[in-house]
Amino acid sequence: MNAIFPGSFDPITLGHLDLIRRAASICDILTIAILINPEKTGDFPLNERLDMVKSACEGLSNVRVVSFSGLLVDLARELDTRIIIRGVRGGHDLDGEMAMAWANAAMHPGLETLFLPAANGLGGVSSSLVRQIARFNGNISPFVPEKAVNGVLAHYHNEDKSNH
Repeated sequence: MNAIFPGSFDPITLGHLDLIRRAASICDILTIAILINPEKTGDFPLNERLDMVKSACEGLSNVRVVSFSGLLVDLARELDTRIIIRGVRGGHDLDGEMAMAWANAAMHPGLETLFLPAANGLGGVSSSLVRQIARFNGNISPFVPEKAVNGVLAHYHNEDKSNH
């Protein structure tokens, strides 16, 4: 089975990485699809997000990392993939993810969405939490992959501080 795990990964968190590892263990090929959303500018440029995710996924031989814009169903068709994997941290996430899964299935009949719950202890970890802590030079190591810590902190503290 091949699957797609989409997201913005702005930045990647330990919650993302846990879901990636778990999904990779049940897939032949897992494609991490980093979203390019023209309506939302992330804190991290696409190239930084790609580098962080690729670095965090080193050693996972069946994981590939791509970027995409447009509809997820179009990427699924392009990759000939019928499985989308989404992580959920709680009921609020599930409500939104269910609506998206129904829409995707309506646009691409046969496309299935599998929901993986956040691992115990990682349900409160989000990219927005990491960004907030990093802006104030806090310790983000409990929340992001080790290989991403320096890059995330450098992003906020090596730039013009008037932007943050």
